Amino acid sequence: MIEIADIFNNYGQEYTDSHKLSTQEYKPIGAIGACRTSALGGHVDECDECGHLRISYNSCRNRHCPKCQSLAKEKWLDARNRDLLPIEYYHVVFTVPNELNDLVLRNKKEIYSMLFKTSSETLKELSQDPKYLGTEIGFISILHTWEQNLMDHPHVHCIVTGGGLSLDKSKWIASRKGFFIPVKVISRLFKGKFLHYLKEIYFSKKLKFVGLIRELEKYNRFQILLDKLYEKEWIVYAKKPFRRPQYVIQYLGRYTHRIAISNNRIIKLENRAVTFKWRDSKDSNKNKLMTLDAFEFMRRFLLHILPRRFVKIRHYGILSNKNRKTKLKSCKELLGVARDDTDYIKEETWVEQLIRLKE
Repeated sequence: MIEIADIFNNYGQEYTDSHKLSTQEYKPIGAIGACRTSALGGHVDECDECGHLRISYNSCRNRHCPKCQSLAKEKWLDARNRDLLPIEYYHVVFTVPNELNDLVLRNKKEIYSMLFKTSSETLKELSQDPKYLGTEIGFISILHTWEQNLMDHPHVHCIVTGGGLSLDKSKWIASRKGFFIPVKVISRLFKGKFLHYLKEIYFSKKLKFVGLIRELEKYNRFQILLDKLYEKEWIVYAKKPFRRPQYVIQYLGRYTHRIAISNNRIIKLENRAVTFKWRDSKDSNKNKLMTLDAFEFMRRFLLHILPRRFVKIRHYGILSNKNRKTKLKSCKELLGVARDDTDYIKEETWVEQLIRLKE
């Protein structure tokens, strides 16, 4: 089976020699190429029964590596399973218009952070409004930056509780069955907040204008972009609620530790060309094959390397880390599913056992 590591091992050195890369872009090429090979060393496992030896090579643990995410994902999902409530959950997706893509790529940390900030403020503000819910909800936000064809497409997936803790903390208030908050209301508030903060960081000189977007540094050109963005309807997508809380965990598994492309989508590497499977959202989600030059494949892959130490999964409201032991516990008691958190601390999951045995 062809893997991303094969592409990097065959053409990575040539690519880095001919392209100017940041440290953050350079590191994954070497790490993914060396993952689970003798280059990173290894360890020996011995069977207690028969004495059979098995040599295992070490993982690179780079968060952009397709081989290193499965165990991390299972451990994270196991922890989130403890937070489930017997309620409806909604999937809300916040997307920024394509006109911003070039600006985003040159200012990843600033604008990805702003995307989290504006989407979370939008959900919090609307859910606390008595007109819609009048509650403090909880949600998990996950940043994705790609389309299936590996082009840039920054958006945030939010898994949101269908209801929340009343503002006086005395009761649980459920959202109307099958309905969260009108999508147009969410979209327009999100757009307003995002463009407000975009102007704020522009005037505070926090944005970099290089290459194709150099002209945007001039205020009159930046204002033309803003006018176009204000006129446009921004896309916020809300899916129907999950039928059972357990489905939330299964669904989250598709998004949490996903990278731009997995190994199983790559079909072949031949004559400096990479062929992979993709789903065309503009053509009724039909499954298709795409072939790219190896350098173009690597260029697209590297578009999605995150800034150093950037947190791509964030928790808010009653699901935030600071509220998990207080407000989330109150919600469980109000819904009749309270459990002692110490039970979870004492219990070692199969994932933790596997990690311990490998260390």
